[in-house]
Amino acid sequence: MEQIAVIKANLSRIYRAYIACLNKRDWQSLNQFVREDVQHNNRQIGISGYREMLERDIDEIPDLHFDIQLLISDPPHVASRLVFDCTPKGNFLGLPVNGKRVSFSENVFYRFQREKIEQVWSVIDKAAIEAQLQSPST
Repeated sequence: MEQIAVIKANLSRIYRAYIACLNKRDWQSLNQFVREDVQHNNRQIGISGYREMLERDIDEIPDLHFDIQLLISDPPHVASRLVFDCTPKGNFLGLPVNGKRVSFSENVFYRFQREKIEQVWSVIDKAAIEAQLQSPST
């Protein structure tokens, strides 16, 4: 039982270091956390496609910051609820955000292999953004 707790803690530590890597925009270190053959939402995109996706996100949302609200480690899986409070420059998820500050969450699940991310399943709360865009106070 103690070894399982150590493995869970280690995977949580690795995940937190991965999120810190994203927040620092340290793309050179991405291969320390992500496998060469990574999949995203059941698409084989590889680490180069994964990096391109992250760089595109940062280009579209310069103030993007990944904030872990919830983290559950059940090796080889990690589940996380990330929250964002940011200002996308133009369209985001097909929505005309155009520089308005929006808050939303992402529920994301990872499968690790040998302490690196091999699969990512991501669901972004688009309805929360839509509601903020329709609100007269935004």
